[in-house]
Amino acid sequence: MLLSRSLVTLAALAALTLGAAAQDVNPLVRERIGVSPSETRGQQVRVQTSINLFMPGPSGEGEAATQLRDRARRAIYEMAARECGLVEDVMAKTCRLEAINVNINRQMGSGMGEGYMVGGNITMMITLK
Repeated sequence: MLLSRSLVTLAALAALTLGAAAQDVNPLVRERIGVSPSETRGQQVRVQTSINLFMPGPSGEGEAATQLRDRARRAIYEMAARECGLVEDVMAKTCRLEAINVNINRQMGSGMGEGYMVGGNITMMITLK
């Protein structure tokens, strides 16, 4: 009788320990399960997108290099202009562009050749569907 009580107690402790360990493995999953769609609907969320691309061409100080830099910035601005539409198609009821950051770095003689490495960061505020 004492042995069977000890086994039951040991089994109960093992179950509690394994249950607690399983919950601690990924606590974010527990949070995601606890949120219902009605609680997230209408919530405002900040969305950030980063874009990096290489634009080959002249990178000096001539007119062709100036035009390439303009084309590089324009590419990021055009992507930013379309980004809200994409986010609204997928998950947003409303979308407002908050900020755009564009970085252009001259690349000379690298493995990709001469041109500009262009990076852009787009920040939007959306309301979830």
